[in-house]
Amino acid sequence: MLNIEHLTKHYPGSDKGVSDLSLHIEPGAICAFIGPNGAGKTTTLKCIVGLHDYDAGSITINGHDLRTEPLVCKRSFAYLPDDPELFEYLTGMQYLSFIADVFGVGDVERRERIGRYAERFELTDDLSQLISGYSHGMKQKLALISAFLHEPRLLILDEPFVGLDPKAAIIVRELMNELRSSGGAVLFSTHVLEVAEKLCSHVAILKDGRLVRSGTMESVLGHGESLEDIFLEVADRG
Repeated sequence: MLNIEHLTKHYPGSDKGVSDLSLHIEPGAICAFIGPNGAGKTTTLKCIVGLHDYDAGSITINGHDLRTEPLVCKRSFAYLPDDPELFEYLTGMQYLSFIADVFGVGDVERRERIGRYAERFELTDDLSQLISGYSHGMKQKLALISAFLHEPRLLILDEPFVGLDPKAAIIVRELMNELRSSGGAVLFSTHVLEVAEKLCSHVAILKDGRLVRSGTMESVLGHGESLEDIFLEVADRG
């Protein structure tokens, strides 16, 4: 599904970035991407989705190289940044219709999917309103609907639970599990370690731009340790 081999990305004049990172996300996996602030999580995610170029390494999605076949790759995934930028002069429905146009979702499919996801997130009555009048939580829900609209096989999410009320957070977890059950995959960064431990089949831990531990959740946790224990052990290591 997603194969990252020896990814290296550094910013000019800075030692920040990622170094020699290799990570494989198989179909049916939900992988938590965790690490201290500044570890390189967002940099990695932006490389995966084509927002950042990288100095070395390769990224392939469903067997397609991101550099040589970017459009093929981008049709198969959805990306939700930690602070989605929406077109606030549009209504919620206009924005979702625009996203559907971008991904070539037909009229019948888009009506069904928009209706289904809007009802699930309790946003149906708000789609006729301008996005500029939405609360932060409503904007996050709209962005999530837009991510699922073209039925991606791979979800790349940066802190997807920030700003969501508990009910909406539960719905997001349900949608992730539904995608996993259908053979899709999810990679998401989060600081909510308790949720990650319960939800995810896999975990990857980054520190100072390097992948320091990864694997199934069971193998990384070992015997009797929590994800919080592992995180603190990694964060405190010199």
